[in-house]
Amino acid sequence: MKALALPLIVTLLVSSVSAETTATGDFGLIVERAKGSVLLIDQSERTVLARIEGLGDLSHASLVYSSDERFAYVFGRDGGLTKVDIVTRSIVGRVVQAGNSIGGAISDDGKLVAVSNYEPGGVRIFDADTLQLVADIPTDSKTIGLVDAPGRRFVFTMWSTGETWIADLSGELEITKISNMGDRPYDALITANGRTYIAGLFGEDGLTALDLWDEVPEPIRVLPNYGRGQEEMPVYKMPHLEGWAHTGSEFVLPAVGHHEVLWIDSNTLQETGRTQTYGQPVFAMARPDGRYVWVNFAHPKNDTIQVIDTVTKEVVHEFKPGPAVLHMEFTSRGNEVWISVRDAGKVMVYDTHSFKKLSEISANSPSGIFFTARAHRTGL
Repeated sequence: MKALALPLIVTLLVSSVSAETTATGDFGLIVERAKGSVLLIDQSERTVLARIEGLGDLSHASLVYSSDERFAYVFGRDGGLTKVDIVTRSIVGRVVQAGNSIGGAISDDGKLVAVSNYEPGGVRIFDADTLQLVADIPTDSKTIGLVDAPGRRFVFTMWSTGETWIADLSGELEITKISNMGDRPYDALITANGRTYIAGLFGEDGLTALDLWDEVPEPIRVLPNYGRGQEEMPVYKMPHLEGWAHTGSEFVLPAVGHHEVLWIDSNTLQETGRTQTYGQPVFAMARPDGRYVWVNFAHPKNDTIQVIDTVTKEVVHEFKPGPAVLHMEFTSRGNEVWISVRDAGKVMVYDTHSFKKLSEISANSPSGIFFTARAHRTGL
């Protein structure tokens, strides 16, 4: 009997662990902007697993994941930072840390979560485990373009002063301030290797880049003769540079106030082309293999998506998923794209090769879609 007891105990323990184990790599969260909730979804099954409520104002929400994919940190427009456990499907922490927030980032070691604020401005950094405040960085300006960078650093830019700051938390907090980024930067991105940071400018033509591999990065002007100054046009919605495409050798960026996307050589930062589009682009996002870029548009043409071939730079497909297409998210290997169609109350799933619609999921005013694969990518 004693000889049988140990194997029996081991079997029971293994069975217990197996019953409680949840693999998170196939999960994602969909923001329900009008309801203050998120939907936990299973990508392979294309099903909703749970609705998690009580996240505050999600009218302009984004989120990042912990490195183990278990926790999501949701940044609400009301200044709320909410920690969601996608295994237990519950909120495990929440702090309202400002009056108006506009996104956040998680450090490369997964230990720190930073939040970018409009009101009162500045960046606040929290312990990812406890949500205790670690650093408060006032800026006297709205902060935009907050991203994580290698070496436990965060990079962000000021709307009113045109400065970019690099906050290094690898030891005691050190801040590097870079002036002359341009007039009213409105958004920014960082490349997947963490080297190039690009800020879009609303108040003047062009973009500004920083090479973060330089010991003291200096502003590099990109497309200085391009922008709204050529032909003043109304801007119905600011494009999201974080919804940019990097096709391997080129960036594809949405233009401000124009019906086109811009192509820029990722090494020289020189323009390589322009593609005319159906409307003012908001997101220009590359399928993970880089062959095609999918583009959605600002109101009143926000019912349409165009697909651009990155070899020919020509539109090869156009379709209308429905009213108010807000966001797109590719599965990690690019076989599907999930599209939020806010005013239809749907998230629609398409095959990225045949363009066939595969499924629909009901959601309450869906906006951002975030798969857990983002946990392993810089800048997302």
